[in-house]
Amino acid sequence: MNLILIDDDDFIAEDRVRLSGRRLAHVRSVHRARAGDTLIVGRLGGLMGRGQVTAISDASLELSVTLDTPPPPRAEVLLLLALPRPKALRRILQHLSTLGVDQIVLLNAYRVEKSFWSSPILSDDAIAKAMRLGLEQAKDTRLPTVTRARRFKPFVEDDLPTLAAGRRCLLAHPHTDAPCPRGVSGPLALAVGPEGGWIDYERGMLEAAGFAPVSLGPRILRTESALPVLLGRLL
Repeated sequence: MNLILIDDDDFIAEDRVRLSGRRLAHVRSVHRARAGDTLIVGRLGGLMGRGQVTAISDASLELSVTLDTPPPPRAEVLLLLALPRPKALRRILQHLSTLGVDQIVLLNAYRVEKSFWSSPILSDDAIAKAMRLGLEQAKDTRLPTVTRARRFKPFVEDDLPTLAAGRRCLLAHPHTDAPCPRGVSGPLALAVGPEGGWIDYERGMLEAAGFAPVSLGPRILRTESALPVLLGRLL
């Protein structure tokens, strides 16, 4: 935890917060903080700064906070992500939050198992919890926007044109000769399919919507491996 993320409900005064639970345990066991020590803090959705420990016990941690630093800029990336396996999704969301992706659409596809959509990881609380871990790692305070699209065709036809407007649109697909570009400037939309790949119908619809196929080479990567490589090259 490189940043202690604080919520509006944590404030007990204008410049004082009281924390407990996981954050308290981390400060005690990892930072080994004592009264008078200073920690890096950030208000969820707001500014970052420093928090001086004024009191710490087994039950709570109190900090006097000064928030005066804006969070790092977010990547102007709209990610269309075919819903991964639930066990992988938690890790993926954390990584995407760490990398600063701005918008995520969890999208249905032919090769996405129907049972994935009933996973508890898709609850708002579970998604936020995973992404908070990414913010704490990256020293950021702004959560990505996450939406769910369970119907592929209506989403691509009705919603995607507005979302993708003004962006360079790329479709990750291993069976193409076009290499993934490096250092793309400006807003970007990236579509990443399920581990079994997009079917021809889905790929055709995305290409018709302006998404150009690009490849990382002949090796077939799992989603959680492909995403950091793709984003690292593109950003």
